[in-house]
Amino acid sequence: MHSAQQFLDQIKIVLCQTSHPGNIGAAARAMKTMGLKHLVLVNPKQFPSEEAVARSSGATDVLEQATIASSLEEAVADCRLVIGTSSRNRALPWPLIEPREISTIIEKEPTAMPMAIVFGRESTGLHNEELQLCHYHVNIPANPEYMSLNLAAAVQVICYECRLLALAHDETESDANHANDELVSGENKATVQQTEGLYRHFESVMTETGFFDPKEPKLLPARLHRLFAKAQLTEAEVNILRGFLASMTKHIKYQSNKQ
Repeated sequence: MHSAQQFLDQIKIVLCQTSHPGNIGAAARAMKTMGLKHLVLVNPKQFPSEEAVARSSGATDVLEQATIASSLEEAVADCRLVIGTSSRNRALPWPLIEPREISTIIEKEPTAMPMAIVFGRESTGLHNEELQLCHYHVNIPANPEYMSLNLAAAVQVICYECRLLALAHDETESDANHANDELVSGENKATVQQTEGLYRHFESVMTETGFFDPKEPKLLPARLHRLFAKAQLTEAEVNILRGFLASMTKHIKYQSNKQ
């Protein structure tokens, strides 16, 4: 990372199916105060909106540059690290962190950029299928007796932590960091698009072998997604696994033709 702003430019804030346009404007304001500018909206109920502009309090450039996606997978396809905000306990445990722990993840995985931080619906948050696209779930440790955190307020908390992280990178950057970046550049983390391609390839082969029944998936898809999230696969590792799966398909077809 070469500067605080360049670091922040690699972070997307993604809002899923926002119901109230005013929350979009307030989120844009929260982003701009911390130097973030990449806003992605997944199927917003109403956008563009005059109310969003009014609530942005001058952060209209963030709104004007915002992109709209039809699904979360589309919104984060090019990201190598996805962190979803979640306040609910799920049936299948996922790596759960607090906002301040994001810095530790970035320090350990310098090639895991660009990054997306995903916020769910005002009333129901993120669906389980959407959370499965995330490598980590972040929880803001609010007052347990009153955890009703407004969407824009949650965005402000996370963006503040991102700014602190960016400033810390700016202050500690050195020639050693650049040398290390060069060394790891060939082992970039896989993007969401690449990892999801691997998952679909696995699903296809598992279905073909009879190991997986799409009509009764149970928890297998979620467990596979969790496995990939924990592994934080590199592009090279994804290619190795897909090559192996392709060889399995070829072998199955060969054996079938022999019969």
